[in-house]
Amino acid sequence: MKRALVTGGSGAIGAAICARLAADGLHVIVHANSRLPEAERVASDIGRSGGSAQAVAFDVTDADRCGDALRGLLDAGPIQVLVNNAGIHDDAVLPGMRREQWMRVIDVSLHGFFNVTQPLLLPMMATRWGRIISLSSVAALMGNRGQANYAAAKAGLHGATKSLAIELASRGVTVNAVAPGIIESAMASGAFDPEAIARLVPMKRAGTPQEVAELVAFLASEKAGYLSGQIISINGAMA
Repeated sequence: MKRALVTGGSGAIGAAICARLAADGLHVIVHANSRLPEAERVASDIGRSGGSAQAVAFDVTDADRCGDALRGLLDAGPIQVLVNNAGIHDDAVLPGMRREQWMRVIDVSLHGFFNVTQPLLLPMMATRWGRIISLSSVAALMGNRGQANYAAAKAGLHGATKSLAIELASRGVTVNAVAPGIIESAMASGAFDPEAIARLVPMKRAGTPQEVAELVAFLASEKAGYLSGQIISINGAMA
């Protein structure tokens, strides 16, 4: 049974991805930082549905503790599917943005990508099969007022994705990024009312976490073996 690690697996999109990958027969490691009970709930729901899952907690920005946690997971074998979904918002227009806001968002999305991905690469490469999928954002493609930090962090993932895809292409490992637009979640409902969504999204609705999960599941499958180095938008025709 292939094993998948989903960082930020306790959130709305992360939980949907975990459930979808488990439905495809993967053992899913549901990651959280401070929300371990939520990750345990996601893993328990997967188990009740007949899937295989476990929950783990560590801070992706803490390289040492992250490495320790990953070494423990690798004791049970390589992780062949990695979904880098952990990310945070801390919005402010740049003239008023505090340095801590800039650094924390970059730390989670971009440094967290390195801290989680790099230790898993050699064991994954040794199997000659792997899938690395990182969750980006429409903000990285279009920009968004008050999110220079978030857009910069996610845009950094695009360059890392394309470069890593080239490095791993001969080893049977694909590397892609998914850039969602407005997706139904507690965070989105607080930021976008129905009128704003109708104005911003040509399809006149928010996407669902399940729709994002379907795309991620395809990229994690055997069918996507020749698709690598791509940034794939899922945003209701926003751009």
